[in-house]
Amino acid sequence: MKETGPSPASASMNGMRGSSFPLGATVMHGGVNFSVFSKNADAVELLLFEHAEDAAPFRTIWLDPGKNRTYHYWHVFVPDIASGQIYGYRIHGPHEPQRGLRFDPGKVLLDPYGRAVAVPETYSRVLASRPGDNCGTAMKSVVTDPRSYDWEDDLPLIQPFARTIIYEMHVRGFTAHQNSGVAQEKRGTYAGLIEKIPYLRDLGITAVELLPVYHFDEQDAPQGFRNYWGYAPISFFAPHPAYSSRKGPLGPLDEFRDMVKALHRAGIEVILDVVYNHTAEGNQEGPTLSFRGFDNEAYYILEPDKRFYSNYTGCGNTLDASNPFVRRMIIDSLRYWVQEMHVDGFRFDLASILTRDEQGRPLANPPVLWDIETDPALAGIKLIAEAWDAAGLYQVGSFVGDSWKEWNGRFRDDVRSFLKGDTGTVSKFASRLLGSPDIYAYEEREPEQSINFVTCHDGFTLNDLVSYNGKHNEANGEENRDGSNDNMSWNCGVEGPTDDPSIEQLRERQVKNFFTVTLISAGAPMLLMGDEVRRTQGGNNNAYGQDNEISWFDWGLVEKHSGVLRFAKRLIAGHLQRDVSKNDPGLTLNQFLSLANISWHGVKLNQPDWSADSHVLALTLRSFRGRFMIHIMINACWENLNFEIPPVQEDFENDWMRWIDTFRESPDDICSWDEAEAVRERTYPVHARSIVVIVARLKNNGKP
Repeated sequence: MKETGPSPASASMNGMRGSSFPLGATVMHGGVNFSVFSKNADAVELLLFEHAEDAAPFRTIWLDPGKNRTYHYWHVFVPDIASGQIYGYRIHGPHEPQRGLRFDPGKVLLDPYGRAVAVPETYSRVLASRPGDNCGTAMKSVVTDPRSYDWEDDLPLIQPFARTIIYEMHVRGFTAHQNSGVAQEKRGTYAGLIEKIPYLRDLGITAVELLPVYHFDEQDAPQGFRNYWGYAPISFFAPHPAYSSRKGPLGPLDEFRDMVKALHRAGIEVILDVVYNHTAEGNQEGPTLSFRGFDNEAYYILEPDKRFYSNYTGCGNTLDASNPFVRRMIIDSLRYWVQEMHVDGFRFDLASILTRDEQGRPLANPPVLWDIETDPALAGIKLIAEAWDAAGLYQVGSFVGDSWKEWNGRFRDDVRSFLKGDTGTVSKFASRLLGSPDIYAYEEREPEQSINFVTCHDGFTLNDLVSYNGKHNEANGEENRDGSNDNMSWNCGVEGPTDDPSIEQLRERQVKNFFTVTLISAGAPMLLMGDEVRRTQGGNNNAYGQDNEISWFDWGLVEKHSGVLRFAKRLIAGHLQRDVSKNDPGLTLNQFLSLANISWHGVKLNQPDWSADSHVLALTLRSFRGRFMIHIMINACWENLNFEIPPVQEDFENDWMRWIDTFRESPDDICSWDEAEAVRERTYPVHARSIVVIVARLKNNGKP
């Protein structure tokens, strides 16, 4: 080991040898231990900086492979530095792409285990992609000490899925708009989100699912755009600093933890959308930011010609989760966010990637998934899989594991198709209402294995789903070629905004229909940020690079669409009033359906129409503990229809009570349980494209 720059006179060679464990930069008594993995490196330099913009380190420490290397781990203890120290690495080794080796000592690298990132204002993805030194324009890591934060007895909430309402949202987009009511310096930040927690509580949300907050490369986007969604990770341990109103190197950590603690105090869990399938380094033309420069062949799945990257993600590269070190990094990252950052769960982007081996073949029992599921530090944490990838692997209903929940893409597709009036959809739609037993019943799992959603960040918002027949992505600069062409949307008669009151009434009714189906179906519901106030993206279904008002929450809509917001609130409240409790046994979906004693109907009792041309469905079922009956009438037809109503059973109160009628104007479209009006007729007029829900309570048994 040798140094350039000043070094403490008291530091001995033995004292600076350091330890291979733990990985990353760890504050210890008298200094900091650094440890990184690189199997094929010839030499390693640790660089210490005063500022992120520095064009040269004030101190360089060369690690001696004889003294500062144990197995594949390079390590050193540096005395007299502390939390807040900015650092990076240069890694020396062969640049032989044909062997999968891409070492480049001209590039300053982020520590793969770094807990914070300092980004210079001059950061350049372009210069990280070209030959030569990029020290002054490179992102750099920051030493942190997790012990310095006061959590005030906060812990992950670990709420049951049966009591969970998920709200998929974007930290920046939630408060970035100038009409958010948040001070300018806090707009689009973790602190800004804290100020809006009362809105989330009032809505009834129990868990926020945050689009990626692991530090990502905002420049990983076409020229003239900025990566807004955040699916371009480059550090799996560091919160994205651009979402912090505190600009010091350690500010993002404290502000993120303040946000988690504040959400927990409000009874709201924090689920992170995590991307362990690829990185922002892209393909062979991409930048060298971290992993590629440490050990390209270990981190990535490579083609037989190792100059090229296997691309099962659609993003240029694929992490090799079958590699033992990458598996360990994923587990260590998850543990860190649970133990040190107190998050409550994770949604895994393109989770099916994690089932592929080093040659890209799907494994029957992928080790990394079982490592995650069986890790005691992650016990009770919410695990949600996006059970597909960009190369055609689709595992909805067959994703490996005993506790993983799944984004149910079939729920989205079949509910959209039925409510827009497609033929041949009624049987599939009926299954989605019941927790998708055709997909999940064989596993004998809980109903909440299915995460039910109609919209998410990727695609149309709910307003746009009922306002556009086709995508309108011209603002993305790709001549409308990007984004999905198959949206199963219907514009209700006019493409885009309209002043026609009849079209607007129909669109609002369809919005309420989608909300109703999502919240009354068996499974765990997920809503998209802003759908409750009809947020629009102008028909853009691929706004990943639109960090502007196309993507942001427009708070002026809260008043403009107060009726829809009220409907969503009442519907969520009704969902949370369901006949379940924390003490109920964990029933399987099959047991739940058996106890529900479901009977199917059409417009006439006990005469369901399962034909391809059917657009109507009705069902009667009993709640889990039998305290109330519910009768649902769904008319996806373009004509008004009279539905027969079954008689109230003997043990129940005399009358059905109307809870929901999506045809009615606010506030008559939905009510609280206490305000429900009696329905005494033997038939009920269900208007075209509307849903009616009536309930009956067990005698002498109070509220559901």
